[in-house]
Amino acid sequence: ENLAFHSPLADFAFAMQGLGSGAITLAGTPAQQAEYLPAVARGDKIAAFALSEPDAGSDVAAMKTIASKVYITPAMGENGNQFDMYSLSGVKTWISNGDLADFYVVFAKTDPEGGVRGISAFIVDALSPGLDTSEHIKVMAPHPLGMLKFDHCRIPSDMLLGDFNGGFKLAMRTLDIFRASVAAAALGMARRAMAEALHFAKTRRMFGGTLADMQLTQAKFGDMAALIDSAALLTYRAAWMRDKVGTSTPQTAATNDRSYSRASAMAKLVATENAQKVIDMALQMHGGQGVQVG
Repeated sequence: ENLAFHSPLADFAFAMQGLGSGAITLAGTPAQQAEYLPAVARGDKIAAFALSEPDAGSDVAAMKTIASKVYITPAMGENGNQFDMYSLSGVKTWISNGDLADFYVVFAKTDPEGGVRGISAFIVDALSPGLDTSEHIKVMAPHPLGMLKFDHCRIPSDMLLGDFNGGFKLAMRTLDIFRASVAAAALGMARRAMAEALHFAKTRRMFGGTLADMQLTQAKFGDMAALIDSAALLTYRAAWMRDKVGTSTPQTAATNDRSYSRASAMAKLVATENAQKVIDMALQMHGGQGVQVG
């Protein structure tokens, strides 16, 4: 919330480091966690989360990226035993930090007929042969988005993240955490918009007083405050429930997980919708200056 109040880009950098490494925090082996998490925390490695595809956004089961087991036999004259790898082929799109990340948490079908129960997660280093991250997606906001193309991209089998065919559940657990983060970011942006509007209204002279003296302006600020507070209560509840999930007993874990999942989704919905309304009211209050750059 505080990061987004001051800079949405600062919040983006924080959120993507968390999202891209969150699945490793939840399901990584000790070796995977030691390799990636300290480097992410220090900022030495940039993380990314690769789930969406051109024809598989909300419908995760429709993903077409395939991860197949392959076995490599050393060439004649080389020492060593046969070893196994995964070969990834497919396309991921709308990937934040695309072409910037040092590694990607990638979700792919390991059982093409298994639906959501046939998806696994993998850690894929950006320099892996067969991975092309060069295509960028241009959007209005200064948000780095890219497309990942996998062409028989081979990765070691120990880069499987979490349970085999357990990727869908891992993706949803990760997204549940960061829905509350998105809500908090929206809340911070809404608070900043109201603060800017209040400063402007108090200093804008008109009709012998200030814009803030007008009853209609005061009513708008009342609406803004109500929208912000309702979003804040849902967001803070989701954050509190996430902490509660972390201390669950085996008997209460499933119930708490479901309750948190609903609470985080509600927080994200309300906070983002309310932020849009608050920001629009703040922009309208500024008049023509609301669309002025700089």
